Amino acid sequence: MNTVAVEARTVDHPVVSMDRWVAERKALLAREKELTRLHDQIARERRALPWVHIEKDYVFDTPEGWRTLADLFEGRRQLLVQHFMLGPGWEEGCKSCSYMADHVDGMKVHLAHRDVTLMAVSRAPLAEIEVFRRRMGWQFRWVSSYGTDFNHDFGVSFTPDELARDEVYYNFDMQPFPREEAPGISVFYRSDAGQVFRTYSTYGRGVEVMMGTYSLLDLTPQGRGEDNPLYAMDWVRHHDRYEPEPHAKSTPKSVGACCSSHA
Repeated sequence: MNTVAVEARTVDHPVVSMDRWVAERKALLAREKELTRLHDQIARERRALPWVHIEKDYVFDTPEGWRTLADLFEGRRQLLVQHFMLGPGWEEGCKSCSYMADHVDGMKVHLAHRDVTLMAVSRAPLAEIEVFRRRMGWQFRWVSSYGTDFNHDFGVSFTPDELARDEVYYNFDMQPFPREEAPGISVFYRSDAGQVFRTYSTYGRGVEVMMGTYSLLDLTPQGRGEDNPLYAMDWVRHHDRYEPEPHAKSTPKSVGACCSSHA
């Protein structure tokens, strides 16, 4: 398709002919293909990682009563856990973790048909979890690790002494962290003999794998609209806290995020 070769600038962005646009788009497509192949290669390397046998007897409070880690698989071989930032006594869960969780209900059935159980685990007592879950309208499974070492052992909850030293073990390194709870995702495998293995964990920006909205925003001209390098998710709200102006030209007023992005 030929167009008039007129170039201009609209809203501080170059506007070009269709021929030039296609040429530049094809150049970017080549880079996207490189990224896709790299993504596939890293996925293969991830699956090839050695596993760790879980020997500690973790138990969780669930709506059906106390359950072991092996019970959480619900008969499947693979378990994917969102370490959801909701500590004991919190009035509500982390809004960034809530943004992650907003994507879960639609994924559950598809994951189940690939032998994967997906659920959230938080350190808050089950009654406090249930209050917030009902408020948000979520249907996915969410259990409590309250009173156990699970969160601390998986690097997403920190003791007062650790926070006082301004250095905690997070994302496989010692670093400062602003709160007693942190986000993460862990993956487990259960053998036919009932043994449970830790196969993978990711933290920091690694949790963006659950944020499908980000993938769509990355396709748009304005992108994520995150200019704050420390609290990159400062535009995110609990989905019942956004102002009712979906067609407004301005973006929501930024507020501090509940946890830093830790790129």
